[in-house]
Amino acid sequence: MLTYTEIRYNAREYLKGKWNNPCALIILIIAILNLGISAIPYLGSVVSLVIAGPLALGLAIIFLKLVRGEEISVEMMFAGFRDFTRSFTAGVLVIIYVFLWSLLLIIPGIIATFAYSMTFFIMADNPDLSANEAIKASKEMMKGHKTELFLLELSFLGWILLSILSFGIGFLWVASYIYTAEAIFYHEIKGEAIVEPVVDVTFEEVVSKPLEEE
Repeated sequence: MLTYTEIRYNAREYLKGKWNNPCALIILIIAILNLGISAIPYLGSVVSLVIAGPLALGLAIIFLKLVRGEEISVEMMFAGFRDFTRSFTAGVLVIIYVFLWSLLLIIPGIIATFAYSMTFFIMADNPDLSANEAIKASKEMMKGHKTELFLLELSFLGWILLSILSFGIGFLWVASYIYTAEAIFYHEIKGEAIVEPVVDVTFEEVVSKPLEEE
């Protein structure tokens, strides 16, 4: 299993030449879409709930293709809408399950979030699985790996803070960075080799690289 430092390094390798086109553009379109929907009086939250699952599936498909060395395009962000019933159901169920766990305490809710985090990657790879089956598969897959994913997500905190200081503009690139890292993490815990060669790198090699490569 790669460390979170190695996963981040590899994520940057996969994103070389793709930060601006189309990854950042995809994140920008989704951000504008969400902002526009949230501005709709009364119905904004309902519409956001309806499209959350399909968009999450579309992003899972895009970033899995990216780390597998396949071509990606902006149009793929809407791929989840072609599987609307399944992706919508998964999005709603994940929200419900996390909410129910959160009623116990905040920590069980956070644990549940990580337990169900691989749902849409699993759905992207297994179109025959139902939404609930994909959620259960994610829960099973994440056994013993929730802390690892937590540390990986935590390692992006500095970049998230910098993005906030840039008035959110930095999120266009940081979000791509995080999604790519999560796709690599999915492959790691699935035990499946990625098509494109993954660079194995030590911590010392990473920190010795010029800052601009980060």
